[in-house]
Amino acid sequence: MSYPFQKIEKKWQAFWEKNKFYQAKNFSKKPKKYILIEFPYPSGDGLHVGHVRSYSALDALSRKKRMEGYNVLYPIGWDAFGLPTENYAIKKGIHPSVITKRNIKVFKRQLKSLGLSFDWSREINTSDPEYYKWTQWIFLQFFKHGLAYQAEMPINWCPSCKIGLANEEVVDGRCERCGTETEKKNIKQWLLKITKYADRLLKDLDKVDYLEKIKIQQKNWIGKSYGTEIRFKIQDSSCEINVFTTRVDTIFGVTALVIAPEHPLIKNLEFRIKNLGEVKKYIKNALRKSEIERTTQEKEKTGVEMKGIKAINPVNNEKVPVWVGDYVVATYGGGAVMVVPAHDKRDYQFAKKYSLEIREVVSGGDISKEAFVNYGILVNSGRFNGLKSEEAIKRITLWLKKNKLGKKSVQYKLRDWIFSRQHYWGEPIPIIHCQKCGAVAVPEKDLPVKLPYVKKYQPTKTGKSPLAAITKWVNTKCPKCRGPAKRETDTMPNWAGSSWYYLAYLMRGISNFQFPIFKYKKVFKYWLPVDLYNGGMEHTTLHLLYSRFWHKFLYDLKLVPTPEPYASRRSHGMVLAEDARKMSKSFGNVINPDEIVKKFGADTLRLYEMFMGPFDQAINWNIQGVVGIYRFLNRVWQLQTKIKSQISNLKSCEILLHQSIKKISEDLEEMKFNTAVSQLMILVNEFEKHEALAAEIYEIFLKLLAPFAPHLAEELWRQLPNKKSVHLEKWPEYNPQLIKGEQFELIIQINGRFRDKFLVSRGIGEKEARGIALSREKTKKWLEGKKMVKTIFVPGKLINFVIK
Repeated sequence: MSYPFQKIEKKWQAFWEKNKFYQAKNFSKKPKKYILIEFPYPSGDGLHVGHVRSYSALDALSRKKRMEGYNVLYPIGWDAFGLPTENYAIKKGIHPSVITKRNIKVFKRQLKSLGLSFDWSREINTSDPEYYKWTQWIFLQFFKHGLAYQAEMPINWCPSCKIGLANEEVVDGRCERCGTETEKKNIKQWLLKITKYADRLLKDLDKVDYLEKIKIQQKNWIGKSYGTEIRFKIQDSSCEINVFTTRVDTIFGVTALVIAPEHPLIKNLEFRIKNLGEVKKYIKNALRKSEIERTTQEKEKTGVEMKGIKAINPVNNEKVPVWVGDYVVATYGGGAVMVVPAHDKRDYQFAKKYSLEIREVVSGGDISKEAFVNYGILVNSGRFNGLKSEEAIKRITLWLKKNKLGKKSVQYKLRDWIFSRQHYWGEPIPIIHCQKCGAVAVPEKDLPVKLPYVKKYQPTKTGKSPLAAITKWVNTKCPKCRGPAKRETDTMPNWAGSSWYYLAYLMRGISNFQFPIFKYKKVFKYWLPVDLYNGGMEHTTLHLLYSRFWHKFLYDLKLVPTPEPYASRRSHGMVLAEDARKMSKSFGNVINPDEIVKKFGADTLRLYEMFMGPFDQAINWNIQGVVGIYRFLNRVWQLQTKIKSQISNLKSCEILLHQSIKKISEDLEEMKFNTAVSQLMILVNEFEKHEALAAEIYEIFLKLLAPFAPHLAEELWRQLPNKKSVHLEKWPEYNPQLIKGEQFELIIQINGRFRDKFLVSRGIGEKEARGIALSREKTKKWLEGKKMVKTIFVPGKLINFVIK
């Protein structure tokens, strides 16, 4: 008989909710564990199976931690403001406020159908005025401390949507929203001084347990470099180009300079550029691209020489050509680079492409074949010949400083965060502009500045937010002088509400976001930092950086107790469609979890998402895999017919059970969910070999199953019968003596590569192990038609067949 998932899943979901099973308790005497997943954008028709992978895996870990005696907070909410939701609203022709409520209702129903152990009492919504009054309040603290300011600057501009775009919203030089080619436009923007925190954001990575690749992403985005700033004068002109380099020891090998398309020098010297038309055309194309696209390492470097312009190398007075190149950006290193083809791989390719001179100035390589990028001994470098690179860097920098031609410098790739958007669906920036008083903060008592309802929420042709057209809302009085004033009409980016939402869950657990903030300090101290934060790799750079920045600022204000918000950060791989492409409606390959839950049950979907592959890697969806998990759960359901309370424990089952307790416990902690599920399958395979199964062993198995398939485990547990929920039971502990046990898994290798494994008695000899291994179907398949060269047997570990 198939297990009745339709009946039991709804029954236990209702039971858990009614009895508030998963509500975390503030200030519990139990040790706390704060587990956080990235809350979803409710900006589509509902969840897809990609969401389920993260939610179900972290749910399994949360359930295990509760069984281990922890007070676990596993919260959920909605990242409802911003471009994703606004785009969806425009596409559907439904007002963002309406479609957000509708989508949240769908998302919430889907999440609850999965039986996830979220603490729904702390549910949050970034578009709720009670929530975003705090987003506005935090912005005002930045403003009052001089960290929020306005400046006119070039931004990515979509001429069709008439809005400014973040770098991340430009794909292949086109607007992510409509596909139109973007351009650069100078607009007055609000910015946050994240650069003031650059060093701390770098240094404090040593205090956290992040995956190394995540730390590298953070470091690369901040991009701190120690080097030398050099002044290259322009021939027959008072103009000069400032260049930053970390390898001033190669300065005698400079054969060109390349400047950014935005560099002010170009306009200043237009009258001297002989090929001005060619240069302007190149610049126009370059400025359609985002900085991310222009600076990607894989991109081929291009440029155009500005004929008629020469720069003078300060160390040898050589005249070198000046080029404009899109791979150079105005915001880093003075917007210029020196081209040293012999000692930089990028410059070497650039020089080969455009026939520039390649001159060796650091010995140690063969520059006829490739650039030599390591340190070495200087050659062809005048008075500095014979010096080692490290010493030459010091001496050349000192010489430049003495001659007022350069100096030591530290540069960052990180730039202040452009914080304003000309969108409708976002938090209004709580600033009032007065001709007499300037930019004035909205008083705390007047927060939140509510987003007014407007019929026309689409981007305007003026380039301003749709809010600018609401004169009744815009026109107001200055809080300082009471004179006529106007509200700021730009809104915040969708990064704003997600920069502090982990705190909102804690505040929500006390009250509905009431002032003042000091009332929440005690609960912050109890729960922070977040013990484990999991999300997609696409958010491990900017979202993580911005959130850490906000937290450090609040830490400086003595409002939060820790310098970092997240003790640990992990990421999961994407769930791809069966055709190995990203799931997309345009491809027609999106899998709706509702379909799987309806046909196979929530436990099947949850278990499959954990079993489908290593958690941190992208993996293809496979419906046959779903069917396989469904069959496995039906086999688990059938085990109840084998339970006998009077039989003694079967030794083979008992040993494997305690080995499984150890492995599953460790795998969950290490987020190896697929191998943990695999171990459950190994257990069931062993149980099925026996006509009867001891109740004691079966009960322990159900406890191990509970985090992965909570509905099925609960049903089987109550049928034993047990009065208390399996999820309130203590997590099993293994017996170290049994782990050593009488059996172990012998690995079979072919030419050193793993092919199979099987359970054998400890102390098995080579002859017996060889006989069993050669009789197994997997071994036969790999040995078919091959010649055996030798057998390598490692007692207690493996047997390896070397073949030709």
